[in-house]
Amino acid sequence: MEFIFDEMPSKIQNRGYFTGTPNWGESKYWIYKDLKVHFRVTGEESNTPIVLIHGFGASCDHWRNNAEIFASAGYRIYGIDLIGFGNSGQNLQAKQIHLNNQFWGNQLASFLDEIVNIKKNGKVILIGNSLGALTAITTLLQRPDLIKTIIAAPLPEPVTVNPIKVLFPNWIIRIKNFLIKIFFNLLPLKPLINLISKTELITFALQSAYVRSISNDNLLKRIVTVPARRPNASKALRSMCIGMSTRADYAKGPSILEEIKNLPNRPPILLIWGNQDKLIPIFLAKKLIKLHPWLKLSVIDNAGHCLHDELPNHFNQIVLKWLENLKTYKKPI
Repeated sequence: MEFIFDEMPSKIQNRGYFTGTPNWGESKYWIYKDLKVHFRVTGEESNTPIVLIHGFGASCDHWRNNAEIFASAGYRIYGIDLIGFGNSGQNLQAKQIHLNNQFWGNQLASFLDEIVNIKKNGKVILIGNSLGALTAITTLLQRPDLIKTIIAAPLPEPVTVNPIKVLFPNWIIRIKNFLIKIFFNLLPLKPLINLISKTELITFALQSAYVRSISNDNLLKRIVTVPARRPNASKALRSMCIGMSTRADYAKGPSILEEIKNLPNRPPILLIWGNQDKLIPIFLAKKLIKLHPWLKLSVIDNAGHCLHDELPNHFNQIVLKWLENLKTYKKPI
């Protein structure tokens, strides 16, 4: 059978904008490559595991209106801070680490192996927002044996949609990467981060990811600004700018989806998109599923890029319905 979702009503009575708390669950730490990784966990240990993966600039705290709802529905919930974000390690230049989705995919796979007990509780459900969704599909390509399903809300990097096929000589690629490293090493990221995180510019920046006004959402601003004010935040951002800009084409979203398409035991993947997403417009999602009809798409009205936080009740209903249908899912022959 295939999963088909009708769009739910756009007017939800209890939107739950400010009902959540960034301090959900129990806060814990784990060490990956000598770097501290922060995560949260809630729900019964024996329940099916869900791992929540945040987007750019956020942390596991951004799942403030989702984690406990999923736990109360009978799941064991983990929220991880990717390296460079939240309360996880940020001092990366000393270790010569360049952050990108391959690095985070390896981090997530190790987290599933070492912290989430896959052997005991079964394959994991991954739910990612934007960069977190890219990390989730990267992990799937690396370790398909660990993953039951992925919910990408939304999936970034569909701008090209088709896999990148332009081939450049290695010497051109080396020069390009060298210039990128010089540019980002010279860019004054620390004062830029301070300017944004300590002024009203943070409200302007966050508003681009939301439809409803976030002017009075002080919890949201705290989730984003507290990690940005840590001493090594600029080092982490520099590492990510270089790492994401110098990736090989095979590490980018369109190429990853082409590889996933051919996996012998490919798990079902659901895309959830806000129809007013300004950062990754809905027309790109429709183009993406036309190219990859094995992907499923659910659209939320009056929602932007951070739809899990903007309309949490609506988002949570779609996720729980998908997971309920997954129990009777049979892969098409």
